[in-house]
Amino acid sequence: MRAFAFYLILLLAMPLAALAVVLPANVYRAQGIAAPDCDGPLQVLIFAVPAILIYGAGALLAYRAGRRFHRLVAFLCLIVALATVPNIAKAMHELYRNAADGECRG
Repeated sequence: MRAFAFYLILLLAMPLAALAVVLPANVYRAQGIAAPDCDGPLQVLIFAVPAILIYGAGALLAYRAGRRFHRLVAFLCLIVALATVPNIAKAMHELYRNAADGECRG
């Protein structure tokens, strides 16, 4: 029953991970407009941080289970967790860029 709950959590977190990978850090630059997006990086981080925590922990817990199927699930969780890292880096870069330019003061 614990394994079922574990896999259910990973399955339910998949849309969260998809949003974490797909959302751009700056919506305006993604459209070709050179303007600051003050809330875009935080929108990415709201989805990306829980996704990387859930799938990172999932990879660790599934790998420790030791069976072949669990190792496959651990590998897939690791892929999902690592797929969010570039978007987190872009979001952090965008936050620092906005802070350095003195924009987005609220």
